[in-house]
Amino acid sequence: MSPSSNRGKKEDQTVMVVEKGGRDNGTSPLGFLLVGMGNVPTAQTALFLLSLIIYLVTVVGNILIVVLVVAEQHLHTPMYFFLGNLSSLETFYSSAILPRLLASFLTGDRTISAHGCVAQFYFFATLATTECYLLAAMSYDRYLAVCQPLLYASLMTWKVCLQLVAGSWLLGLLVSTVLTSLLPQLQFCGPRTINHFFCDFTPLLELACGDTSMATLVAFVFGFLDVVFPFLFTLASYVCIIAAILRIPSNVGRQKAFSTCSAHLAIVAAFYGSLFVVYVLPRTAPLWQLSKVFSFFYTVLTPLVNPLIYSLRNREVREALRKGLRKALASTQTL
Repeated sequence: MSPSSNRGKKEDQTVMVVEKGGRDNGTSPLGFLLVGMGNVPTAQTALFLLSLIIYLVTVVGNILIVVLVVAEQHLHTPMYFFLGNLSSLETFYSSAILPRLLASFLTGDRTISAHGCVAQFYFFATLATTECYLLAAMSYDRYLAVCQPLLYASLMTWKVCLQLVAGSWLLGLLVSTVLTSLLPQLQFCGPRTINHFFCDFTPLLELACGDTSMATLVAFVFGFLDVVFPFLFTLASYVCIIAAILRIPSNVGRQKAFSTCSAHLAIVAAFYGSLFVVYVLPRTAPLWQLSKVFSFFYTVLTPLVNPLIYSLRNREVREALRKGLRKALASTQTL
């Protein structure tokens, strides 16, 4: 019997297990079946290779930015301090989703244990919420740099930078802890098939039977606090930034001012654009497939394009990269 047929038989058996009836809560040993990108056996190898390349490029690219920010003295500024933290976060962010997805492509086993599902959601929610607040902190940094240049050094001190980053992580941990604590209280009955490629709160809520009004209300309130509020703050910051840039009389001055925040604006647009498509559009059957595509974009592709955008559009990062490569080449030639 071929390995592919063995894999198919194993998957059919696990599907039967997770689709059994019965009522249990989120701490049950029964697992969930992640539908993922669909059950197309002929495409699994291609999807595995594509996802593996994306994951490796994401991790290497973001770690490279962190190394550059730490190693290069002229990058020891608040803007690059935030960038280094964002790159660290993106590395963990993609690692919360992609390794499990890669394993399912490789083995054909799309099941995940209940505890594994809760753990994946906890790390995903922590990192996603932290990114929302970190992007807001970065927009505030750019607002001060463009709109209050004379006060920038006194307002954006290293103490303030550390407080903003620490606050972002603490809020991410708080929100994810509250939301994750609701999952074991949910009762699941019937098929335990999640129409997604990772464990997210809304698909899990749709599987629950019984009264979910309290969990829905808490998710709505925290969704406003960790997505809508940081987005509105970021939007207001960039409205002020663009208004200030348009008041600069010379074209050269406008281009220079806009270049300091264009890369961050591109990251914000990509992240929040896909986020709102996933969580704001109505969850009808045709739009659900589109929602999964955009979920893949903000959980997998956004961490990938972050180092690409900052390295291609930022002159100081490009120069630091060239300098680092020259040092590496010089050290290898002396060996």
